[in-house]
Amino acid sequence: MTPLDYLLLLSLLTVVIALVAGHRSMGGVWLTFTYAAQLGGLMLMAGLTNQPDVITSSLSFTILGQSLTWRYDALSWYFALITISAGLLSTMYTAGDWGEKFRADGGNLWLLHVAIALNVLSMLILLGSGDLLTLFIGWELVSWASFLLMILAGGPSIQAAIRYITYAMGGAMAILAGLALIYGHTDSFTYPAAANILHSLSTAHLWAPLLLLTLGFGVKMALLPLHLWQAAAYAHTPGPGAAFLGAISSRMGLYALIVVLIQLVGLVRVIELPVLFSFISARDVLAWVAAFTIIFPTFTALRQNDARMLLAWHGIGQGGYMLLGLVMGDALGSAGGLMHVFNHATYQAALFFSVAAVVYRTGTADLNRLGGLVARMPLSFLAMLVGIIGLAGLPPMNGFVSKWLVYRSLMLEGEPLLFVAAVVGTLGTILSVYKLIHNMFLGQLRVEHENIREAPWSMTAPMLILSVVVFVTGLMPGLVLQWIAGIQATVGLPVIDYSLGGLDSAQGSLDMLWVVGVLFAGFGIGAVLFYSGGRTHRVHQLDNYAGGHFLSADIRYHYSDNFYPGLMRLIGPLYRYSFAWLESAVQSGLGLLSLSTQGFYRRVAPANYALVTAVLVLLWVML
Repeated sequence: MTPLDYLLLLSLLTVVIALVAGHRSMGGVWLTFTYAAQLGGLMLMAGLTNQPDVITSSLSFTILGQSLTWRYDALSWYFALITISAGLLSTMYTAGDWGEKFRADGGNLWLLHVAIALNVLSMLILLGSGDLLTLFIGWELVSWASFLLMILAGGPSIQAAIRYITYAMGGAMAILAGLALIYGHTDSFTYPAAANILHSLSTAHLWAPLLLLTLGFGVKMALLPLHLWQAAAYAHTPGPGAAFLGAISSRMGLYALIVVLIQLVGLVRVIELPVLFSFISARDVLAWVAAFTIIFPTFTALRQNDARMLLAWHGIGQGGYMLLGLVMGDALGSAGGLMHVFNHATYQAALFFSVAAVVYRTGTADLNRLGGLVARMPLSFLAMLVGIIGLAGLPPMNGFVSKWLVYRSLMLEGEPLLFVAAVVGTLGTILSVYKLIHNMFLGQLRVEHENIREAPWSMTAPMLILSVVVFVTGLMPGLVLQWIAGIQATVGLPVIDYSLGGLDSAQGSLDMLWVVGVLFAGFGIGAVLFYSGGRTHRVHQLDNYAGGHFLSADIRYHYSDNFYPGLMRLIGPLYRYSFAWLESAVQSGLGLLSLSTQGFYRRVAPANYALVTAVLVLLWVML
């Protein structure tokens, strides 16, 4: 047996433990150790520091004459690292007080443990796919495992999960059609055979499988206009489950796009592939889809008053940076896109954990009913502060490095409009994350929250671990960039010249050790000036101070309702007549298609469809 076999079997064992002992009080603790064992096994596969060469599995199956194989390379290893780590920290968060309260409130803690374990296993199977058929099977397993995790909260989560699985099934049909076209040319699902035929197809013939596969995988990644399912589905998932999904689930779509666009088709071919009857290429289309995915969901997040919805919308927008960097195809852009997968997973999970801690103590995620919690929940505030700095792409956190690489790539590649789009998305992110932390932790404390305490250590420990990772990989991005360089070499992209502090290249240098040093020196000088003045006056959070007047508890100063009213008046009409109109058009189109399909099936006996399907399957098997 190979190391990959042991990893997959250990993940399967985790599912069994969740099924058998997930309902026990110590079940979460046992599962935390199994995820830690998976992470240790994955690191041993890489020799503790570098990704492995290709490691194949001895497990192999044959279905209808087609072999199913699994293997891990640097790309698979990188995504598996994020997946297992997300499962580990989410289960650690669930294993203590949060899980007990979830069960006491009527939640099914056993099913939550099982759902997370199934998600990790199905993602590891997908990431290890050694051929297109295995990729599709893994894809479907991930879709249904995610659906199970989404429906746990009941109520609105069921409707959101049904919308998700509807999109996922539509995407799966597109993928299946694309694979059928490839199989029709090759009589094989192996990656080498698919790559050979896709390289040799003419422009007109290549567009069909490429478009079908991109649309199908784009659904999971929530690219515009295929994004309408994600925000509600992730936001309504119970706390640690939402953190897991937000960290890695939709990035499975990016993994599959890398396999198809870069490893099979080849990015050079995508860059040169013209859109029929136009002057643009397939790369241009993908880049602008990524740019719009950055902008519109980000400004939609700005309008949200539920903290979980705000973060879920940002999860869509951040995926745009990943795709935009990758389709640039140069060393800097692809490194920025790949690194952003890791960076976003770390700070997004920390933010969801922080919000879940606030909900655990206050019972609400409504930003209009919170405020002033910084003195009551300082560790949760710290995790959110680190997370929003990373999400906004500001130093000294890791989100700054990956976004800087994407910005630099856009400038070097001569894409000023895309650069402006990326910067506009960052501006919207800064505005909305300030709203998040201001309305939740800053300003005047509400009277009903005067006796609120910090979340238990079982909840704050995962947040603080992630906060340390966000800061350390921002201070020393070379720790992650060494993995990125291995991926670039594996998939055939230009390899970045990195250093411990960031980038050491003729195309531009970045040394975060110096940047962070100067930044902290400035903070130190500011702190000395502030505390040495001796003119500060502390006031109680319930008796605030503003405009030269003391405000007592009966006068609300921390007004958070209708945040950014001036900005909303400016962008409201644009939102209503563009993005909201587009959403409505997509929903109407899908509704019309659904009604027509229902009418068609109601007019013809379903048994006839079953008979025709069975006959076609038998003919395919015999031939």
